[in-house]
Amino acid sequence: MENRLIVYLKSLKANNGSDLHLKSGAIVRLRVNGQLKLLGEERMSAQNMFDLAKAILTEERYETLLKKKNLDFTYVLDEKSRFRVNFFHQMDGYSAVFRLIPVDIPSLEALKLPTTIKDFTDIQRGLVLVTGVTGSGKSTTLAALLDRINDHEKKHIITIEDPIEFVHKDKGCLVNQRGIGQDTNSFSDALRGALREDPDIILVGEMRDLETIDIAIHAANTGHLVFSTLHTLDAKETIDRIIGMFPTNEQNRIRASLASVLEGVISQRLVRTKDGGRTAAVEILKKTARIEQLIMENRDYEIVDALFEGKEIYGTQTFDQALIDLYDQRRISEDVVMENATNPSDMKLKLQGIGRGASKLYAQSTPKEASKEDVFEFKEVEDEHDKKKKHHI
Repeated sequence: MENRLIVYLKSLKANNGSDLHLKSGAIVRLRVNGQLKLLGEERMSAQNMFDLAKAILTEERYETLLKKKNLDFTYVLDEKSRFRVNFFHQMDGYSAVFRLIPVDIPSLEALKLPTTIKDFTDIQRGLVLVTGVTGSGKSTTLAALLDRINDHEKKHIITIEDPIEFVHKDKGCLVNQRGIGQDTNSFSDALRGALREDPDIILVGEMRDLETIDIAIHAANTGHLVFSTLHTLDAKETIDRIIGMFPTNEQNRIRASLASVLEGVISQRLVRTKDGGRTAAVEILKKTARIEQLIMENRDYEIVDALFEGKEIYGTQTFDQALIDLYDQRRISEDVVMENATNPSDMKLKLQGIGRGASKLYAQSTPKEASKEDVFEFKEVEDEHDKKKKHHI
């Protein structure tokens, strides 16, 4: 079964896909540019999935899968191909998702992220969060931030991940990477231990529970720079989520601590580009006296206005400003802007040059170009709605 898996993974790479989906009783699928595509007609049986788990897992990890019904781990195909894997049980048997992890860590410039994000690599202490839905590129952005620090600083970095994704080599920095289950039992245990390991920078793969969040805030309060992720859509929701996880009688304490240590929130969503790919539209919160005051005084509803108004001075921006920038750069179409806009009616006016503040206004004269966003040619992959093409592995 592992040989069959290798064929699928090679096809995923050949088609520039991001994820391989295997499900008991279903045809194999690849995610390419955000869309699921069929890979031939071959189905994975329930027995196939059991055999695959046995083939690629150690005996101990296989027993853990049977007991817990799901398992996260890293699968290494070769020195150029690593995958983050989740094996899980569902009503028809086992399923698995293999997410391709680039071996070469992309730079912030290669990711075409706003230049102001570089500022977060110059911070000495505090908390920086990268947020977004699953598959929005949070891990890649974090890896690019750490890699820039690794290139320019001489510090001790500890990462705590489930599982380890990007592998950071020691360059200017000493980097210790710990995987949950492999090197430590939990995020909270590893984070608590990290405070005694003389770190300058701590990366927590995900702040999943109250204890981890509390320790992360404490670490930021005690002079460390902490990076982490949350599955939230924007800066306001991020702040509300963190504070809301604590009991009511502790929320004032946490609000005060968060206002003090939160240095930034990078919230990103992937949107379709005109060339058929995807790019990140990014909302950016940076700590300012006003932002700190708004968090402290429970005026989170004013944060979006503060981000909008701080674009030229501080480099902050809302999602809608990010979309307008991408549109002005002719990287995304007007349809994509409207599909992703926080407030479509307001966005329509902004595209006409009304209420855009200090943003550039040349989008009005930008000719509408033919969009290629729904056109994609790929090898060995069949679109689910295309019944004419039939390929077999």
